[in-house]
Amino acid sequence: MSDPNEIEALRASMRGVRRTAEALAGMSDRVEALDAGSDISDTDLDDLQRLSSAHAVAAQALRGLVQTMLRRRGKLEAASESPPDVRDD
Repeated sequence: MSDPNEIEALRASMRGVRRTAEALAGMSDRVEALDAGSDISDTDLDDLQRLSSAHAVAAQALRGLVQTMLRRRGKLEAASESPPDVRDD
């Protein structure tokens, strides 16, 4: 049986990922137009930093929700180890 709150959270997460992806796509023309010998403007660099961070957060939220949904269905083991890109030192 589905959880209406979970479905609403999934929808919201997808909207967040789509919006940030669309905002990054809007920067694409500016990035592609850069001359290899020039530098990116401070404004564009600030925008890329802000948008890429927002997209990373939105994508991680979606990923976490999907993993929770998979665990609830028994299709993913409980979080017993760190993701491959995270090390415990």
